[in-house]
Amino acid sequence: MQALVVAAHGSHLNPNASDPTYAHADAVRETGAFDEVREAFWKEEPHFREVIRTLESEEVFVVPLFISEGYFTERVIPRELRLEGWDPARWESNGTDASHVTLEATDVGKTIHYCGPVGTHDAMTDVIVQRAERVTGTPDVGDGFGLAVVGHGTERNENSAKAVEYHADRIRRRNRFDEVRALFMDEEPEVDDVTDFFESDDIVVVPLFVADGYHTQEDIPCLLYTS
Repeated sequence: MQALVVAAHGSHLNPNASDPTYAHADAVRETGAFDEVREAFWKEEPHFREVIRTLESEEVFVVPLFISEGYFTERVIPRELRLEGWDPARWESNGTDASHVTLEATDVGKTIHYCGPVGTHDAMTDVIVQRAERVTGTPDVGDGFGLAVVGHGTERNENSAKAVEYHADRIRRRNRFDEVRALFMDEEPEVDDVTDFFESDDIVVVPLFVADGYHTQEDIPCLLYTS
């Protein structure tokens, strides 16, 4: 038997933060690709620490529903899942191209395939552009517009910013928007200085977050308002 665990952050502040996790898990469940599909969270129940121990399957694929190969995907999730022999170097990644590492959870006799986060997948580049199209209401948005791709960022792990910069660079190379910048909440360059980084009069801001939660609904709009 094979199982899939969708590992996400969750939130104590926003009850809707886990909605995308359940939606994606339900979509996979409906395909019948896995014998078991489970959701697991850092800030909600069911928690990372218990989820593998609730599965009957001996082979488990863990997919982090996170944006980057950062602090949570490299440290928190492997620690809480108690994955023996884990080290971020085993991904052999430059910060944006992790695939998977096969490890053992010997206390329960399970083989764990720990996968890279969904946010570094190349398809996310197209998702960002599609979001910009929805903001402007036109599928041709680009000419005359600047695009700000906004991530969380953190000083705790340099890889946290790499996914945002990676997708911004891929969009920039398409020459669709007049300007493309990667901006952040918790590191430089910061989103509250957004107008300092663009010459364009029209700027589309697309947050690169998994859920429409507190950061996207409260923090980023407030930072933009005061910029």
